[in-house]
Amino acid sequence: MIVLLDTHTLIWALENSPRLSATARAVLVDPDNTVLASVVSGWEIAIKKALGKLEAPDDLEHAIESAGFTPRPITFADTRRIGELAQHHRDPFDRMMVAQALVDGVPIVTSDSLVAQYPIQTIW
Repeated sequence: MIVLLDTHTLIWALENSPRLSATARAVLVDPDNTVLASVVSGWEIAIKKALGKLEAPDDLEHAIESAGFTPRPITFADTRRIGELAQHHRDPFDRMMVAQALVDGVPIVTSDSLVAQYPIQTIW
C-alpha cells in the first residue's frame, strides 16, 4: 500500500509519539508499505518553526529519509486538482495534500476530520 502522511502525522511519526493511533503506527512500520512525506509538510513545518509555533528536526529531509519515508514533490497536476476541491478545509497545506492524494489515488494518514470530508480514503 502507498500512503501519504499529513503534517501532524509526519511529526508524530518522527517523534515516535503516543498520539499516533495504533492503526496509523501499524501502517507506517509495515515494510511492505510506501510512506510518502509531502514537500508540503516541509513547507508548513518551516513556516511554523520560523514563527515559533512548532518544534521539528532541523534537517527534516534527513529525518524523513532516515525514517524510510519517500519524499513527494508538488506537481502541476496537484495544482490543477487543488482548484477543483470543495471548500471543506481552508488550510492551504491540507488542501494541497488532499489534491496530492487524489492525483496519486492514495489514502492520507490523518486524524483531521475535515480532510475526511473529501472523496479520499483516510487512515487513522
